[in-house]
Amino acid sequence: MNSVEKHYLHHLAPGFDRAAVLEDMMTEFGEDIWNFAYFLTRRRDAADDIAQDVFLIAYNRMYTFRGEASVKSWLLSIARNKSLNYLRNAFIRRTVLMGAYRREGSTASAEQVVFERMSSRAVWETVMKLPRKHREVLLLAYHYQMKMDEIAATLDLSEGTVKSRLFRAKKKMSELLKEEQEGGEYDG
Repeated sequence: MNSVEKHYLHHLAPGFDRAAVLEDMMTEFGEDIWNFAYFLTRRRDAADDIAQDVFLIAYNRMYTFRGEASVKSWLLSIARNKSLNYLRNAFIRRTVLMGAYRREGSTASAEQVVFERMSSRAVWETVMKLPRKHREVLLLAYHYQMKMDEIAATLDLSEGTVKSRLFRAKKKMSELLKEEQEGGEYDG
C-alpha cells in the first residue's frame, strides 16, 4: 500500500476532519472517478452527477471504510455501481443507447501534436465501441494501471473473469483497430 493510501487510512478514523479528507480525496481521485463514470455512461452530464454522488457517499461512509481495498478501488467501485444504476434506468436506455459518441475536436499548432491527438482519439473512440464489460477492464488495467486483484475487487468479479474479459477486450480492440486501418467500419 503506497503512502497516499496510508495517509488516507490514518485520517479515516473518527475524530479527524472529514471535510479535509474529502477534499484530499476529491483532489487526488476526482478526475479518475469522473473519467470512469464517463467511459461507462458515455455522457458528460451523467459523469458529473455520478462523480458528485460518489464523493457524497464516500463522505457519509468514510468511517466505515475498512481498508480491505485501496481508497481508489473503493471509490471506483462506488462509481461503477452508480454508473450501472444510471444505465439501468429505462428512460436513459431509450434515449441514450440510440445516440452516438461524439468527441469535440481540437486544433493544435504543431503537426506532431495533431497526429498524436488524432491517434489517441481514434484509440479511445474504438474503446468506446466495445461492450461496457470490456471497456471497464481495459480502462482499469491500462489507464488506471490497477492490478488484477484490484480490478476484481472493484468490479466484484473473480480474477479469472477479469483476465478473461481483458483477453477478449484486447483481442476485440486489435480486430477493430485492424478493420479501421483497412478502412472498414465496425457495425457492432
